[in-house]
Amino acid sequence: TLYRWLKKLSGEGKAPIKVPDLVVVDGGKGQLSSALADLEAIGLGDMPIVGLAKQREEIFFPHQPQPLCLPHSTGALKLMQRIRDEAHRFANGYNELLYRKRMRESALDDAPGMSAAKKSMLLEKFKSVAAIKRADPASIAAIRGISETWARNLLNYLNSSSNS
Repeated sequence: TLYRWLKKLSGEGKAPIKVPDLVVVDGGKGQLSSALADLEAIGLGDMPIVGLAKQREEIFFPHQPQPLCLPHSTGALKLMQRIRDEAHRFANGYNELLYRKRMRESALDDAPGMSAAKKSMLLEKFKSVAAIKRADPASIAAIRGISETWARNLLNYLNSSSNS
């Protein structure tokens, strides 16, 4: 199977990706079924996968109607909970990073006379909206297609109290 082949290559350091020993889905039967369908769609339906439902901390397995209920004091359940909590922490941190990036770049999107090309060139040169705000009009106007007048207008817009 594709999973076993990738797992073998992964163990030898030859796979294009690191193949997990187990996929843990945050959720019960529905989320597990959805994740399993996605894995099957890409040829990895035999990959080991379980679902961890938060309400009663039940562990669901594919094609098994009844979940496994481990006592709350067991190390195995505590490990599963820590894995889920770490996945949440990672996902939330990544989403926050994307949100901050979108918020910073949106200040440019609404600037008068801003085009996708100008935005791209500005971010390529200055790396962030904060750096653009600190720049002088001449350094912004050094970008091909940007006049010093437009650069001054951009700085006025970015540094106005409503766009800080």
